[in-house]
Amino acid sequence: MDQAPVTPPLVAGPLTLAPFRAIRLAASRVADPASARTFARPYHDVPARLRSWEERGLLERDREPAVYLHEYTVSGITVRGLVGTVDVSHRATRLDQRALLPHEGIYPGQADDVADRMGEMQVNPAPILLVQRSPAPLRELLTSVRDSQARELVDRAGNLHRVWAIRDDRLLTDISTQLAPTTALIADGHHRYAAYLRLQQRDPGAATDRGLAMIVDHDDTPLFLGAIHRVLMGSSVRDVREAATALDIETIEMSQEQAVAALGPTRLVVTDAETWLVVQLPLDDDRVEVEVLHERIVPTVSHGPHRITYHHAAQDALRHAGPDHGTAVLMPAPTLTQVQEVVAAGRLFPEKATSFQPKPAFGMFIRSWHDEPAAPEPSRPRPAMPDHRRS
Repeated sequence: MDQAPVTPPLVAGPLTLAPFRAIRLAASRVADPASARTFARPYHDVPARLRSWEERGLLERDREPAVYLHEYTVSGITVRGLVGTVDVSHRATRLDQRALLPHEGIYPGQADDVADRMGEMQVNPAPILLVQRSPAPLRELLTSVRDSQARELVDRAGNLHRVWAIRDDRLLTDISTQLAPTTALIADGHHRYAAYLRLQQRDPGAATDRGLAMIVDHDDTPLFLGAIHRVLMGSSVRDVREAATALDIETIEMSQEQAVAALGPTRLVVTDAETWLVVQLPLDDDRVEVEVLHERIVPTVSHGPHRITYHHAAQDALRHAGPDHGTAVLMPAPTLTQVQEVVAAGRLFPEKATSFQPKPAFGMFIRSWHDEPAAPEPSRPRPAMPDHRRS
């Protein structure tokens, strides 16, 4: 794998979401980890496996293309978004031309591997997850869609899904008109996004001009945005405290209960499970907490870290920390506004800085390239300037 992540290429606007013929696993197979075997090696056998599953009634393929409104509820959180194919065939050369906004770097080798797999499968196995603050008129349009009959299913994990297929030409045009001047942040799927671009570059004018995506309106059904905690392997609490002191960053030693209660905006908790330290960060130059940690503190630590591990749950990070192992850094959860501001400034977050949840269940939407023969592209009206306040 490459030594450091890099900025993926940027897709130019307008943002479009086009219909496709969805393939969907049977309800008992959706969200079943075993279903992923369908997309295992050898990858060139995947189309045949899908046909076999279809013959056995384990999946179905829509006869007509559509843009889909998909609503799902996981652990009490309901998420609703539009699923379709996004145009990745035009590259942006300026920040104000961007339609899709990555907030993390990618490893080129990993993106190449993903592209190679998809190229052999001739399939997009799942949509990448995008989030934006959609225009109010678009929200109203989708409210009217929800007044119609939905298809409902309960997946293997017991989660409810509702799906509306949008095929009315006038409604699709109205949706396109509302989306065109907006941008969307990539919440999950950066390497698949980069793979889309590689596949498009390899075979322009084909089905690979588009990639499968789901766009969620944060002002309608916000995704949960959680922190990802770190463990600095080989570094001690003392090392971190000395690095912070050298940078004139305030640190306060507290009890475990006090430190955990203090965790929040501008404050990190550093611990080896014995000593608990609260680090008060100065957020100057519009930097956010995780940037200050990785750009200023970590490079100043005198011993290590020789490796950094990442953990979605604080308890998992604490289990890997100890005076003889490493130091856990408990992070505050970022906000969508912080992510938007970093991206608008043309920066990327450090690796594994955000966790958008819940993600769409595997098997709800699969896209076969064979179902979408390439067609001449219509003229593309270009807005003068995307509205980044909606990204």
